Amino acid sequence: MMKNKSLIIKRTLAIVLAVAVLIFVVDFLNRLLTPKYMSGPLDGAFIAEYYKETTDHDVIFLGDCEVFSNISPVYLWENYGVTSFVRGSAQQLIWQSYYLLRDTLRYETPDIVVFNVLSLIYNEPQNEAYNRITLDGMRFSADKIGAVLSSMTEGESAIEYFLPFLRFHSRWSSLEPDDFKYLYKKDKVTHNGYYMRVDIKPVESLPTVRKLSDYTFGSRAMEYLDKILELCRKNGIELVLMKAPSLVPHWYDEWNAQVVDYADKNGLLYINVLAAAEEIGIDYKLDTFDAGMHMNLTGAEKVTEYIGSILTEKYPLTDHRGDARYEGVWADKVKFYYDMIEAQKAELAEYGHLIHFGAAPKDNSK
Repeated sequence: MMKNKSLIIKRTLAIVLAVAVLIFVVDFLNRLLTPKYMSGPLDGAFIAEYYKETTDHDVIFLGDCEVFSNISPVYLWENYGVTSFVRGSAQQLIWQSYYLLRDTLRYETPDIVVFNVLSLIYNEPQNEAYNRITLDGMRFSADKIGAVLSSMTEGESAIEYFLPFLRFHSRWSSLEPDDFKYLYKKDKVTHNGYYMRVDIKPVESLPTVRKLSDYTFGSRAMEYLDKILELCRKNGIELVLMKAPSLVPHWYDEWNAQVVDYADKNGLLYINVLAAAEEIGIDYKLDTFDAGMHMNLTGAEKVTEYIGSILTEKYPLTDHRGDARYEGVWADKVKFYYDMIEAQKAELAEYGHLIHFGAAPKDNSK
């Protein structure tokens, strides 16, 4: 009897050890083979940075590059005492924003959610490379599963999002020093989700605006806007709609009219910064780093000032400056912000351009 019991214990320990080894190997392979986004395009590192936060946020911004390049949480803190985070990513589709909001609510309940409306123009999944920029950084949860299943393009496999080494196995032959340097810890590259650029590339000309056969937002996109609104109301959160001052892609009047109508019908605030660009002093010769698609630092701070003044006037947001729970945390964020400004200016002075701040995703599976 004792012999049988000893044998069972040994077998159990062997199974536990085998499972632990398997988990370690799978985790190691996932970490090693998944692109690190620490040089060149940094976009894929943005989403994961949220999980490093140690304090809550009054405002959460959701959406595509029109939020992560145009809203500065450090500026909001310094000028209004408002805590915020930008959960933005390149070409973030509206169903991804919905699941990121659900994911956020697992950790905190903000007072306000600001959603950038450009993604309403997309009614179907678009591109695996952009999908991964948003989804790979999400922690595993039911919300990530939902986001993956909603976002996959034809031919993609869901399991490859949860075991990414299956997708990136061919990178064995092209591993770079970054793949080992950032195996378990990555550098911080955003400022509470804000992607800083101090360089300038002015608007010289704009592409011809083409007419569309149909300007109506798709039913799936509008369904997920309803879901975001319902989720906010269920949790006592004010939903605010926003359109950034980007000139590219063109924002049609017909699209804007649908957002205005939706906001009016649902009693929502809609802040069209594009329409207010001249009023708030945006200079497209000086305030953009890529000819009008995104704001640089000066442009982002003008946008943030405009948004911050409206939010603090309309909603009873708390000024947390002087609150010990936040002061130390945000002092570090402020220092990092100004240190990066100086670093980017020094890099511009030395090289004439920024060498570590790419934007477009690449196919890292090859």
